[in-house]
Amino acid sequence: MINKLSEEIHLNAKSKGFFDEPKNIGEMLCLIHSEVSEALEADRKSNYSVLGTLTDHLNNGGDFKEGFELHVKNTFEDELSDVIIRVLDLARFKGIDMEWHINQKMRYNSMREHKHGKKY
Repeated sequence: MINKLSEEIHLNAKSKGFFDEPKNIGEMLCLIHSEVSEALEADRKSNYSVLGTLTDHLNNGGDFKEGFELHVKNTFEDELSDVIIRVLDLARFKGIDMEWHINQKMRYNSMREHKHGKKY
C-alpha cells in the first residue's frame, strides 16, 4: 500500500513539473524539513482541521478545492500530509521500498529497550 501511494505521489509530482530539472537530494530533504516547520507553526497557532467540515461543505454543494482551502489547507494535519508526501516522493525517486523498510524498522524498534535507552 505504501509503495503504491509513493508511486502515485511521484507520478503526480512529475506531471506537475517538479522533476523537469535534475533533483538535488539536499534540496528535497530541506523541503521535507520546511513542511515539518509549517506543521510546528500550525500547532503553535492551534490551527487544526475540524473533522467533518470539508464533508459538510461538499454535502452542501460546495466545491472541493474551495472547501479544502477553507477547512483543511495549512492546518497541522495538512502540513503532516505534506511531510509524508515529500518523504514518499523522495523514496520513490531514489527507488527505495519504503514499505519494506518501515516494516523492518518497526520490527527492530519492537525489540529495543524502553525509550530506546535514552532519557527522552
